[in-house]
Amino acid sequence: MNNKKLTGAEIIWECLIKEGVDVVFGYPGGAILPAYDALTKYSDKVHHVLTRHEQGATHMADGYARASGKVGVAIATSGPGAANMVTGIATAMMDSVPIVCITGQVPRPAIGTDAFQETDIAGAVIPVSKHSYLVMEIERLAETIKEGFAIARSGRPGPVLIDIPKDIQSSSTEFKYPVKPVMIPGVKPEITASEDELDIAINMIAESKKPVILAGHGILLSGASNEVVSLAETCGIPIGWTLLGSGAIPSSHPLNMGMMGMHGEYAVNNAIQEADLLIACGMRFDDRVTGNTQTYSTGSKKIHFDIDPAEINKNIKVDLGICGDLKTILKQLLPKLDKKNNEFWIKTITKWQQESNQRNIINTETEVLYGAQVISDLWHETNGNAIIVSDVGQHQMLEAQYYKHDEPNTLLTSGGLGTMGFSLPAAIGASFFRKDKDIWVIVGDGSIQMTITELATAVQEHSNIKIAIINNGYLGMVRQWQQLFYDERYNETPISSPDYLKIAEAYGLKGFRVTSRDEIPSAVNSATQINGPVIVEFVVEQHDMVYPMVPAGADLNEMISRPVHEQFKESEM
Repeated sequence: MNNKKLTGAEIIWECLIKEGVDVVFGYPGGAILPAYDALTKYSDKVHHVLTRHEQGATHMADGYARASGKVGVAIATSGPGAANMVTGIATAMMDSVPIVCITGQVPRPAIGTDAFQETDIAGAVIPVSKHSYLVMEIERLAETIKEGFAIARSGRPGPVLIDIPKDIQSSSTEFKYPVKPVMIPGVKPEITASEDELDIAINMIAESKKPVILAGHGILLSGASNEVVSLAETCGIPIGWTLLGSGAIPSSHPLNMGMMGMHGEYAVNNAIQEADLLIACGMRFDDRVTGNTQTYSTGSKKIHFDIDPAEINKNIKVDLGICGDLKTILKQLLPKLDKKNNEFWIKTITKWQQESNQRNIINTETEVLYGAQVISDLWHETNGNAIIVSDVGQHQMLEAQYYKHDEPNTLLTSGGLGTMGFSLPAAIGASFFRKDKDIWVIVGDGSIQMTITELATAVQEHSNIKIAIINNGYLGMVRQWQQLFYDERYNETPISSPDYLKIAEAYGLKGFRVTSRDEIPSAVNSATQINGPVIVEFVVEQHDMVYPMVPAGADLNEMISRPVHEQFKESEM
């Protein structure tokens, strides 16, 4: 049977369809124009979303991938178009998100001549991607795309870039999609644990009196939430989680202590420092989690489960590192464990939690609106049932503290790179898969202005997203550091905003403004009832800070806490 002859541009779309892609996010330009011209033949199978910026396209592909578990796809032209994708690619790399970015390149004879809109994007993204390609032979285009998708989704997921010269897109060859599984030389990720490793882990757990599970993003990537809960329940082990581990363990579970790290819960950080065993599940021991690595949980033995061998002993030396798929390993481990409880340890943690409650802003009456109150009330009004796409700043930490996630993959946020401007485009991307839940963007007045142009995309696609702008008139997290460590020199952190209600009107959106706590229920419920994008601006206290806070380089339990409110001081007398 003869294979059909197709252009390179047509092969791109044929391959994407073979990989199960039904939506892509992109922005056309000269070097990728043949691919866009060919799209006219495939528009019934692939929906193209016209973004307003290529960074927005990568964040949309990222949000789609996080929400769906599938590979997200972004497309751009050469030069500035491709270069605009770098931040989104780096964001996906740091958070292990599978996306494939397809970029146009100048024709092969022009490569290396500094041609118009020529950039070595395949070389530029090497440090911030899982892999990159420059396709120089049309005969290898199909296998390159197939291999790129395999790399993006295998092992520890990540972003892949495929750069395709314009003349390859316009050339023709016989098309045959590779059917053999992709074999990547030198890469054979471990899946299971050895019996010796399991035996050591069992003994360490059995001997522990003050164990703590550290729940990371890897739990969600592996789909191991149920197994981690079973481990905790079987052995009576309390759980702390990283920012990207939010939702891995139901917030309502009695063994869930909350978030760890720089803005983690008082009880969690204390528990980690006092523990005699840490069981790290799919987390990296990054600096925002550990504080001072020299004093991090020095009295504990440590077990580290991770699919990436490079993470074992990278930041924190562990007693037992087991490399493999977390879900598979825990299924091996669980039947071998004896049931135990750590009642005294749990009681100690409960006392820490009670101490912390006396400093919680939610438990006090205030004259002005606080960001924590907004997010806590949003959780209440949505019954904790929304997908939250959070940006980066004070509001991100407040979301982690006050919006309780009982289901996996219901918080999408930039963790490792901390990319401001992530939330709005990522939410648009997520909306193409998660149509079963309301999607709320939680974003600051600084972050929203970085990618606010994607409001046009949201309107164009009628994306059912609700945008909660937490407006404090500052770059809040930077101002917090200036307040604490730079003698309140607020240099270049006050930030002006446009009138967001007029912005909403200009884009054809409904907009609401909230200035007091009693207005929150009505605004949230009104926004929820509207089918399509909505802006809700919350004007909050300007100088509030996120507590607790571990200063950079300090010990994990050296937390700056919110002062005890007067009402609690009086009750103690």
